[in-house]
Amino acid sequence: MLDKIRQQQAFEEEIVQAQTETQEQTLKNIGWELHDNVGQLLSFASMQLSILKMQASDEIKDKFKDTSDALRESLKEVRALSKTLNNEVVLNIGFEESVSNELERLKKMKFTSAQKFTIGEKRSFNNRKHEIILFRIIQEFLSNSVKYSEAENLSITLDYRPKSLVITAKDDGKGFDINTIEKGSGLLNMKSRAALINADLKLNSEAGKGVELIINYPFTQTA
Repeated sequence: MLDKIRQQQAFEEEIVQAQTETQEQTLKNIGWELHDNVGQLLSFASMQLSILKMQASDEIKDKFKDTSDALRESLKEVRALSKTLNNEVVLNIGFEESVSNELERLKKMKFTSAQKFTIGEKRSFNNRKHEIILFRIIQEFLSNSVKYSEAENLSITLDYRPKSLVITAKDDGKGFDINTIEKGSGLLNMKSRAALINADLKLNSEAGKGVELIINYPFTQTA
């Protein structure tokens, strides 16, 4: 019976691992598409607009400004988003910097504040793939805050302890009844990712009191 349970657990872990790898490849492909194709189209549109602006009469040149500014900001946003979707870029710039960049990107979109706090002495991961998984969990939480929370402020605290990293992500949005969201695909996705790296994940919320995500990731592991 114990052997069957272990085999089932191993099988489930392999399924989650395969799903995670597939998701990462999909995100990477989307990131490439955004950076290369959509980015190039926006760059071309911006260039064409600049040419038209030079050919326009002085009295209508100012009317191009808002459109030009919107195109430039769109191009910046597309390039910033494409970087967060590519796991190679995340690994290259590091976990903390990726979190900071994501918060900065979201702050420009809609939030009054989006801050990262670090407690303790920063340390490296034994397995750098775990950086990607933790970052994706945080990204899922932030994505939900953007779509559903109606929050004005976000914060992420990285608490480096002797044997673990405790990540606390919060928003000050409308919150929800935790019992009604327990089986949501977003939460299940976060929990399955956390289980893959032996991290403990808790989601706390009450209606009108925002949402809090707590991840306890143990450093004492190599796989």
